[in-house]
Amino acid sequence: MEISGKTGLTALIGSPVSHSISPKIQNLSFEALGIDCVYLALDIKEEDLGKAVEGLRSIGIWGFNVTLPYKEKVVEWMDDLTDAARLIGACNTVIVKDGRMIGHTTDGAGFMRSVSDLGCDVIGKKISILGAGGAAKSIIAQAAIDGVSAIDIFQRKPSPRFSETVALAEKIQTSTGCRIRVCEFADSAQMRQSFSESVLLINATNLGMAPHEDTCPLDDASLLRPELYVCDIIYNPRTTRLLKMAQDAGCRTANGLGMLLFTGAASFQCWTGKEMPVDLIRDRIFSS
Repeated sequence: MEISGKTGLTALIGSPVSHSISPKIQNLSFEALGIDCVYLALDIKEEDLGKAVEGLRSIGIWGFNVTLPYKEKVVEWMDDLTDAARLIGACNTVIVKDGRMIGHTTDGAGFMRSVSDLGCDVIGKKISILGAGGAAKSIIAQAAIDGVSAIDIFQRKPSPRFSETVALAEKIQTSTGCRIRVCEFADSAQMRQSFSESVLLINATNLGMAPHEDTCPLDDASLLRPELYVCDIIYNPRTTRLLKMAQDAGCRTANGLGMLLFTGAASFQCWTGKEMPVDLIRDRIFSS
């Protein structure tokens, strides 16, 4: 696509960002739909975050994504937040409209759409999630908003953030009516019960992510049963030790590529009002 004086701008901000494939995804989508816009990855130092955000507002950017470590910090410069972003106090997508910045979280929406794409129906049912970091919080909030009936969160204790997770769970439960419990990662009996009652298990920890492919959040394969869907939001490697364990147990599985795709698609729609050509992205970027 030829860049002109009318070309729009979108971007990713964070640090580091050089590994991100989001520019490939978004720019291919703009080109495929004939949208005159480009997407850049901008590595921003923490002390420059405020100046960078206000600078992006000033130059008329259409919107931007936010990645680690700024998803919570960037909220300080937002004029408004969507319900999901307000619940978790973080955003990964910013929509700029008439000079106002609206913070949104598309991680959870992207994950929920990826689960639906797999044919896994979680609405009105229970799910279990390992970990309570930024992506996990977004998934938990969106799942509760969408109508999942119960969520068990497993987090390591002692942990400086365990009490924060309990407070967040109470906040989301009060707002949505979804029953949410925070359980200790080491409580294998509770884990077994939770998994037996759940239709979906999500790994939202970094255990198994490259370059530590030899790690796994579970050490007992008997916790898994064939009726359980198992999703690992890691996509490098594409098959983690957890997913291999789940496949051996007869579970249907998915890695994090679907979440990545549909999270990007949700951001794309926020900025353009159009559906991302997800089949094209799968064929051109994810099939290799």
